[in-house]
Amino acid sequence: MPQAPGSATDNIARLVAPELAKRLGQPVVVDNRPGGALTIGIDAVAKSPPDGYTIGMGPVGALAITRHMVEKLPYDIERDLQPVALITTGYMLLAASPKSPFANVRELIDYAKRNPGKLSNASSSNGSPGHVSGELFKYMTATDIVHVPYKGGAQAIADLIAGNVQLMFESTNSIAPHVKAGRVRALAVTGAQRAQSLPEVPTLMEAGVPGYEVTAWTGVIGPAGLPRPVLDRLNAAVNASIVEPNTKERLAQLGSEGGGGTPEDYAALIRRDSAKWAEVIKRSGAKID
Repeated sequence: MPQAPGSATDNIARLVAPELAKRLGQPVVVDNRPGGALTIGIDAVAKSPPDGYTIGMGPVGALAITRHMVEKLPYDIERDLQPVALITTGYMLLAASPKSPFANVRELIDYAKRNPGKLSNASSSNGSPGHVSGELFKYMTATDIVHVPYKGGAQAIADLIAGNVQLMFESTNSIAPHVKAGRVRALAVTGAQRAQSLPEVPTLMEAGVPGYEVTAWTGVIGPAGLPRPVLDRLNAAVNASIVEPNTKERLAQLGSEGGGGTPEDYAALIRRDSAKWAEVIKRSGAKID
């Protein structure tokens, strides 16, 4: 797990791990290895024996974003990693501290333009979807907002609630409960459509940023060289786990939609979003702080 406990990807892993254990006949332990702009955990997977006993979570930040922001990765994503199966897709939520002086996206943009460099945008880490979602927002709205990276989403959300930072782009699956409890203010979701878990919250396109769209996803990866029978067994276990009724319902409650498909489907998604984020990062000037 390349992120800290309590992060969006960690929440998903801990839902799916028990179901994988049932189907594989082996205990599945979530081993958090955060840090290094998601590279520490991914590197541990890349350098593990290709026997199927070490697998990892492969979120969009690690597989399609960080590669364009870190000068030299300790692994090559295409050469050293094997996509296994997509688990979920979902949206990011632009959330504000309840202490912030704006109630919607238009007021946020107006405030940011009047107060350049005065607002802080928290993210779970450098190179995370929250980081680049914020950079894309700044680019598309011509605003100056300071990025503040944390070592995990839970700590960043806590500071958002406390008012130590004013903004955060975070996966709906980890921040929606705080919205529903009134601890943070939901401004907009980043998808082309509204999130099923927060149907009352507009999209950023509806809220006044035409063309803004970001999706978040995560899946299971392994080291390159997995024998095809092992890869197929892991893929089947993931696909079966995410359609198990209780797991499917709990993922939906977190704002995540089902994934599934073949290893080749997941590899194609990684390539497609990597190309998209390469262009976004180049245009926006986002970098590892």
